[in-house]
Amino acid sequence: MSTTTDVEDLLREQAPQVLAALVRRYGHFDAAEDSVQEALLAASAQWPAEGVPSNPRAWLITVAARRMTDQLRSESARRRREETAFAMVPPGDYHASSPADVTPAQDDTLTLLYLCCHPALSSASQIALTLRAVGGLTTAEIARAFLVPEATMGQRISRAKQRLKAVDAPFRMPADDEHADRHSAVLHVLYLIFNEGYTATSGDDLHRADLTREAIRLTRQVRRLLPDDGEVAGLLALLLLTDARRNARTTDDGALVPLAEQDRSRWDASAIAEGVELVTEALSSRPVGPYQLQAAIAAIHDEAGAAEDTDWPQVVALYELLTRIAPNPMVTLNHAVAVAMVRGPEDGLAMLTQLEDDNRVAEHHRLHAVRAHLLEMAGDDEAARAAYRQAARRTTSLPERHYLESRAALLDAGNSGPS
Repeated sequence: MSTTTDVEDLLREQAPQVLAALVRRYGHFDAAEDSVQEALLAASAQWPAEGVPSNPRAWLITVAARRMTDQLRSESARRRREETAFAMVPPGDYHASSPADVTPAQDDTLTLLYLCCHPALSSASQIALTLRAVGGLTTAEIARAFLVPEATMGQRISRAKQRLKAVDAPFRMPADDEHADRHSAVLHVLYLIFNEGYTATSGDDLHRADLTREAIRLTRQVRRLLPDDGEVAGLLALLLLTDARRNARTTDDGALVPLAEQDRSRWDASAIAEGVELVTEALSSRPVGPYQLQAAIAAIHDEAGAAEDTDWPQVVALYELLTRIAPNPMVTLNHAVAVAMVRGPEDGLAMLTQLEDDNRVAEHHRLHAVRAHLLEMAGDDEAARAAYRQAARRTTSLPERHYLESRAALLDAGNSGPS
């Protein structure tokens, strides 16, 4: 008998592949997603008690396809919609006569990814829709990633699906001359999916390994498609170099361990070696982009034998270049930490003042957490303690909250004096 957690993990892995199969066969993105959700609910109720079927993807596709077929047959425009759906299927891909026959021989998740990044959608809508359909994130999780209200994000996702329906977007990989239109959004989506898995925005666990694995898997597929693209190589390197530290980021009971305190013997040496090779090649032979620069920074951290061996001046130089070509508030936060390590915490704190009026990050817990860290470095324990507590109140990740509260408590203890 499978546990509920095992089933949930399996369903999250299968969901985008099932959705891809239905969209390929029937079209109607919105209706397909509803049908897949019904199939997932049925599986979550049955599988823990009855066991996981031998081919879970086929089971889910069969159930979802039946729901979809029933829905289409109940609509007055059934014939027109079936003809439209059939036209979306390239010759030879499917000849299904029953719902069970729509099981794809290949994994269509990458095709679904490119569909969600259709040029008819705005960049924000492309990313949001892909996080929902391919990454399996909830609307609330996506809203937190974009720093917008959940209702706003729900409307954005709904409009994106309606827009795909209106333009009759085909379910196929884009032609060579269409790649550029979707490339940036695809990479950004994969980056955000990985980030949500590496540090979950909410819940009891710091990691969601299913999402990091999926982001890396999809990035590998994109790299096979575009082997000469430096930014694809840079992104894959960044994900590998970052994920290499995952096993050392928490204690056995799930508590967060900051980078400087991690047991580096637990880092994944093979992932580091692959990531370093990728970014070294990309930086030496191709125009430099933001993912390559972030990967280079990650490589400096990963190649340091101990925290004190980190080449912080080189990290600062890379962040200065990154700020010039791709400025954003999270880059500024990380840049401020690097500057503090080289020039002192006061200089790092001065850099944070420019973010106080930035609506994208002014209320984000990470701004307060970085400020607390730099204040502690500067010896201002009282202000650091207040900033840690403010950051703890703002995060919805329990491991992050517990860590931030523990830092504040340590400062309390350090200033309590002898008993």
